[in-house]
Amino acid sequence: MEHRLNKPLVWLKGEVRTPPFSIEARVEAGFLLRKLQQGEGLGLPHLRPMPSIGGGCHELRINDRNQTWRIIYHLAADAVVILDVFSKKTSSTPKEVVDNCRKRLVSYREASGEKGGAR
Repeated sequence: MEHRLNKPLVWLKGEVRTPPFSIEARVEAGFLLRKLQQGEGLGLPHLRPMPSIGGGCHELRINDRNQTWRIIYHLAADAVVILDVFSKKTSSTPKEVVDNCRKRLVSYREASGEKGGAR
């Protein structure tokens, strides 16, 4: 049996718990995050790149009963870094969320010594 290297999840903001997530949405989020930890690629409809935040940043989409959750993360060389978790109510990501995620990414990169800067 092949063992894949599991990158740790580094939570800088947010959490996935019931409530407010339904049990089904929490399980889906956990399943998708585990795939990312194991280095598996995800695509639509679950994933959207977020270059406006920085390189290696994406938005994970979780559809719940009556709302849609977003998990914004950065794929670092050694971790999956969670930058924010929120309920998305509009078609575009709020500017405040993007700005805060950029700041968190810069802080993470400085603390971890990761190369690259947020845009």
